[in-house]
Amino acid sequence: MTTGDLSGTDAAPARRPAGTAPGLASLGAVTSARVGLARTGTAMTTADLLAFQSDHAQAREAVHAAFEVDRLMAEFDAAGVRTVPVATRSGGRGQYLRHPEAGRRLSGSARELLSAEAVDSPDVVLILSDGLSATAANRHGVGFVLDLRRRLLAESLNVAPVVIAPFARVGLLNDVGAALGVAVAVIVLGERPGLSAPDGLSVYAEYAPRSGLTDADRNCISNIRPGGLPPAIAADRAAELIRTMIDRRTSGVGLTVEYDDPSPPVDRGYGRNGWIASGGM
Repeated sequence: MTTGDLSGTDAAPARRPAGTAPGLASLGAVTSARVGLARTGTAMTTADLLAFQSDHAQAREAVHAAFEVDRLMAEFDAAGVRTVPVATRSGGRGQYLRHPEAGRRLSGSARELLSAEAVDSPDVVLILSDGLSATAANRHGVGFVLDLRRRLLAESLNVAPVVIAPFARVGLLNDVGAALGVAVAVIVLGERPGLSAPDGLSVYAEYAPRSGLTDADRNCISNIRPGGLPPAIAADRAAELIRTMIDRRTSGVGLTVEYDDPSPPVDRGYGRNGWIASGGM
């Protein structure tokens, strides 16, 4: 069977990898998704199969990797930023994955520890967690949090010490924010890894954090990584989002923030190169 306009001749269309529709092969230049793969017979090529297996292994490793708390705290300390390590009710990685609710609550001692930090009346707290990709938090977490913190300080906001929370879910915003009495609580954590992005960070924020808030009360900026939404642009957007929450005294589905789109040339991620939406994990 032949395809294309042969114009009454016996000429064949230009050769392309078997099984690849016209135009699909060129998409590889603008996305890391698996589109337009070549085939050998009825199967993918050995190179593509090995790449798939490697990416799958990296995604699994990202979920189960160790969160390098001591190293990250040392990096914050070297930058002159104080940290407060806290524990959730997750007893370990296994419980964290099987029982998400445990990662949404502080341990009793952690709540008391944070309450003692509320005396300075901070406006914002930044939380760093491994989430579902310790790889992402280990690679990009400190740099992104420091960048975002600098932007918030430039807005004359009082920022609490950085909270380091292993095995945290997005809902931990409620407990941490309420204990500190902040206007906005922000959590930066590794997002669920994909086969093309094992090291993406997400930022979730909520205004007036307290018990009972849900995903509908939060906003998210996702796909933060060098190959997706560049961390520097994400820090700008997160700072603008936080300032807007404080100015409008709301967050979640009732808040929309429009951004200019200085998109990187490839792999734009979700929507317009990272986006604002409600959601949680």
